[in-house]
Amino acid sequence: MAGSADAAENIGVERGDSMKESKLESVKRVWYQLSKNIPAVVGIIIVAVVILAAVFAKQIAPYPDHDGAYVNFADANIGPCAQHLFGTDNMGRDVFSRLLISLRSALLMGILVLVISVPVGFILGVVAGYMKGTFVEVIIMRVTDIFLSIPPLVLALAIASVLRPNLTNAMIAITIMWWPWYARLSYSISSSLRAENYVIYAELTGGGALHILTKEILPNCISPVLTKMTVDMGLVIMMGATLGFVGLGEQPPAPSLGNMIADGIKYIPGQWWVTIFPAVFIIIIVLGFNLIGDGVSALFTVEEA
Repeated sequence: MAGSADAAENIGVERGDSMKESKLESVKRVWYQLSKNIPAVVGIIIVAVVILAAVFAKQIAPYPDHDGAYVNFADANIGPCAQHLFGTDNMGRDVFSRLLISLRSALLMGILVLVISVPVGFILGVVAGYMKGTFVEVIIMRVTDIFLSIPPLVLALAIASVLRPNLTNAMIAITIMWWPWYARLSYSISSSLRAENYVIYAELTGGGALHILTKEILPNCISPVLTKMTVDMGLVIMMGATLGFVGLGEQPPAPSLGNMIADGIKYIPGQWWVTIFPAVFIIIIVLGFNLIGDGVSALFTVEEA
């Protein structure tokens, strides 16, 4: 008996080791494929630098105390120089320091919006696609279509204007208008997969709806959703900056990409740096995530081939 137990334990250990090796090989293969995609590598570098800058913003920023109600009119409206790389605003605050600190709220918004909206939209879409032709599918997709019929920015502005303007409510507004896109995407995929032979076979062999959804359909919807998530990260940050620009996002004196652009636009072209540098930061962030998204899409295309 003891020998049998030891043998079973050894088999379990061997299986665990082989699974670990398999996962490691998968990670190595994914990284190898991505490393051959130069634009994707550039995107990863950009996003990695942005994340590190956001995490260590207080340590990197030359003037970390300029993130709030700091005023020094003696240094107001100084152009880019050695002391102030991106110049100063009309309050004498260092633009570069405020940009680094604003990255935290920008990334936080992107992460939280997707963490909430993706699972909601994804699950609703998969369920509606599998139950196509039923009352459940009609209800889910008609509600989705109502949301999609309204321009996203208009819907976000309408929701944010009803709520108290702050970062949290801006996230809520963007989340409410973002989930339908994932519902529509996963619905399209799952409604086509339900006619596949392996799904029909699972049904004929007595597989329940939950088993078919989680084991047969859901794994095949992951790759396009992951690709969209990567691209959407940059778009959510840009949408958050838009709400901040019109005063419905993070409120001054806390820095955000949107309100910094809004504060400086009235001083163009004289003090161009106050607006241009935050705008360039947004472009770089969106570009980085888009490049990664293209790389992820190409990776899944190769894997499927």
